[in-house]
Amino acid sequence: MLWDSLKQQTERFFSLSDYLVTQAEAEASIREGVSFRGTNIVILVLAIFIASLGLNTNSTAVIIGAMLISPLMGPIIGLGLAVGIQDFALLRRSGRNLAAAAIFSILASAIYFLISPVAEGHSELLARTSPTIYDVLIGFFGGGAGIVALGSRSKGNVIPGVAIATALMPPLCTVGYGLATLQPHYFFGALYLFLINSVFIGLATFIGVKLMKYQPVKAADPARARRVQKWVYGVATLTLLPSIYLTYNMLRENRFDLNVDHFVDTECRWPETRVISVSKDWHSSQPSAITLTLVGATMPRDSLTAALASRLSYYHLDGTKISILQGDMADRQLRDGAPANDMLAATQSLLASRQQTIDSLRAEIALRDLGSAADLLPEVRVVFPPVRSLAVTRAVFADDNRSEAPSDTVNLALVNVHGHFTAADRRRLAEYLEARLRVAAISVVEVPASDLR
Repeated sequence: MLWDSLKQQTERFFSLSDYLVTQAEAEASIREGVSFRGTNIVILVLAIFIASLGLNTNSTAVIIGAMLISPLMGPIIGLGLAVGIQDFALLRRSGRNLAAAAIFSILASAIYFLISPVAEGHSELLARTSPTIYDVLIGFFGGGAGIVALGSRSKGNVIPGVAIATALMPPLCTVGYGLATLQPHYFFGALYLFLINSVFIGLATFIGVKLMKYQPVKAADPARARRVQKWVYGVATLTLLPSIYLTYNMLRENRFDLNVDHFVDTECRWPETRVISVSKDWHSSQPSAITLTLVGATMPRDSLTAALASRLSYYHLDGTKISILQGDMADRQLRDGAPANDMLAATQSLLASRQQTIDSLRAEIALRDLGSAADLLPEVRVVFPPVRSLAVTRAVFADDNRSEAPSDTVNLALVNVHGHFTAADRRRLAEYLEARLRVAAISVVEVPASDLR
């Protein structure tokens, strides 16, 4: 009983019957958007120029504005509706208009990029050349939201949102960029992304039409409709397969990047040398490569390369080639474009390391000064006549405790005396030397004359 109640509640929440417009009303709205004449074609060309400007300047806001203006969604939704209601005249018209819109868009963007003074590919352009299974899902769910909105009374902002999410305009602009600059990678990658969006928006529309039980047109040919539906499923499958392969490669590349980061963080730690940049070059069919740029104390490159290469297998980087740039090569690499923040951080770290070395050297100099007692002996003999010879040094005590705690350091005054020298005399000599040498504590040890020979 509880299950039946829960089922009824769920069906009531997801029921669309009370919110949908009639089939005739929804069809009229979709058929109107299929047309590409007059103002629609002018708006399309203007939107293409706006999107091209956004891609050229790497401006996300401008690209979004162009997607909102673009009327490209109409013919794609029309294709899905036509297959769903078996209207082959609408199917031909939608396909013809979509092809014309795509050609106009590519030509307009190619003309723009031919005359544009900036021909560099920015991140917004690069993002349109590597479609994956995620783009398939975006197109499919976007198309589903679009057909539900077109068939409902309350459309809200769904269609503009679908236009932004599925991003039909930027891929066409990137196709034009690849054509204008003769770069096949941009051309075919972006064209494939546009094909993914178009096919799966149309497929989602077709499925939505079936779920909303739209009736076929009266002159429908069932046999022809079945053939067309088979073609739709076949095209969708063929469009899907390359995206699965590209997604697999994308996941492999992401895993490679994470493994490299872990390897560098764990293995590349040296006292006076820092990694300023890491170049990751992943390949699916040949060995990948890592290039490390180092600053600081120069280390033997061959030995370092061999040592690091032996550790790659522990990070699932077997077969990866590793290269190291340091010295003059690293300086040129930094001048050619290392990020300023990375350079600053590495420089600060190097300065801190050098300061530690300076402090250590100062301590060593102080130790040597402490051991020079030639100037002290005449002063000491005035106050302590029994003292015949003197040596002052600093000793480091070691024990068999293998913890990482530092060993104890003791200041020592080694004296050879003639005659009687009491414990009180040793204590007063220690106090005198502590004040004279400005040390916290010093121990006086008598050395027999026989030990000095």
